[in-house]
Amino acid sequence: MNKIQDPLEHIHHLLESKSTAKQITYKNLLAAFSILNKESKRIVNELKKKPGSADEDVTVDFDQINEHEFQVKLAGDLLSFVLHTNVVTFDDEHTVMKTAYVHENEVNRYFGQIMIYNFMSDSVKFNRVNDPGYLIARILINHENRFLVEGDGQLGQLFNNITEKMISEEDLNSIVKLSLAAAIENDLMAPPFPQVRFITLYQKMEKTQELGAGQKIGFRMQYNSKKAG
Repeated sequence: MNKIQDPLEHIHHLLESKSTAKQITYKNLLAAFSILNKESKRIVNELKKKPGSADEDVTVDFDQINEHEFQVKLAGDLLSFVLHTNVVTFDDEHTVMKTAYVHENEVNRYFGQIMIYNFMSDSVKFNRVNDPGYLIARILINHENRFLVEGDGQLGQLFNNITEKMISEEDLNSIVKLSLAAAIENDLMAPPFPQVRFITLYQKMEKTQELGAGQKIGFRMQYNSKKAG
């Protein structure tokens, strides 16, 4: 046998290991996203059954955008759950890459992603395309259905290390509830007065709805916090 590995054998090995693991990861991701979808819809229906607010504009709704995205509206907040079709890994400095679990098997390092973003519902209603959205959490799942969640607050504390067990419906239900609570708990912060003191006529005529728009506070992922510090 040649000392140099046959390229075809190497390709075959990659197909049997890495590519297969990625396909299984994606199937696991689809299953988790389906449960998130179902749980979000169920929670919205439960909230609708509770005694309503005196203000008819305080609404709760579920909207299926496509097979890879759905949205939950909570009064002034809009949460967008997005499934990313690409399977990813991390650089060597990421905490996951330093775990014994990843070193046991190279394919354990590949994860599918589900992102949960928070937008102001008025941003969508008035098509304020320049309004920022905030990443509340990123759910990462691998070929063994083991997972972790990167996020702020409780979302980033409960599941911030790769789990020893497979992700469950109970875990996904908790993630939905914590995401909805995080969006509501964090309020809008008005921009400093000097920043909105002067406007152009174009802003007055074309972007009236954007004037004085607030920004959400409280959603800073760990890597952003480190950069800011």
